[in-house]
Amino acid sequence: MGASYYQFCPVAKAMELLDERWTLLIVRELLLGSEHFNDIRRGVPRMSPTLLSKRLDRLVRAGIAERHENRYIPTDAGQELRPVVEMLSQWGIRWIGEIGDEDLDPKLLLWDMRRHVIGSAVPEGRTVLHFSFGDVAADKRHWWLVVTPEAADLCDADPGFDVNVGVTAQLRSLTRVWRGDSAWSDVLRSGEVALRGPSGLCHGVPTWFDLPLYAGVPRP
Repeated sequence: MGASYYQFCPVAKAMELLDERWTLLIVRELLLGSEHFNDIRRGVPRMSPTLLSKRLDRLVRAGIAERHENRYIPTDAGQELRPVVEMLSQWGIRWIGEIGDEDLDPKLLLWDMRRHVIGSAVPEGRTVLHFSFGDVAADKRHWWLVVTPEAADLCDADPGFDVNVGVTAQLRSLTRVWRGDSAWSDVLRSGEVALRGPSGLCHGVPTWFDLPLYAGVPRP
């Protein structure tokens, strides 16, 4: 547990565990289905492996997660945090306003998009999307999302497959689409995001992803 607030209030007791830096984001990753250490880390890329290991151990000791060999699984207590995390995300999108440049991360964005691929919506077989962000440093500019109806994989190096759809985008613009601040139709019309490839595939791309729940929250 973190430092005590020395209060009997259950909010204070809960926050002794949950308000340690990164802890609630790790819980978010567990609730989104990340089970293995490296997958959890991809959702918190600026967290050191050592600190992540410590926080996971603390969540296990607190009964929020269980470790099964190399997998971390939320317990019933951890699952009960799901509405808490969802409400925080909805509150954050509604009241925290515009994001700064330092909040933009192509790896984090595409990792989240990867886990929201709708398997029943993508074509049969393997489909490869190549993302190119013109406003990102060269070493983080190119990404490949390899999707099938069964799985999706994100690569930061060319996997060697033929590309079916090329996606050229401004990072902020695609992030705004993912957050629900902009619509796919708007950024495609403006040219902030461009799709290249067979027309049937290009028209289908926006339907292949299930936007996060918070994307539909009305703004004030």
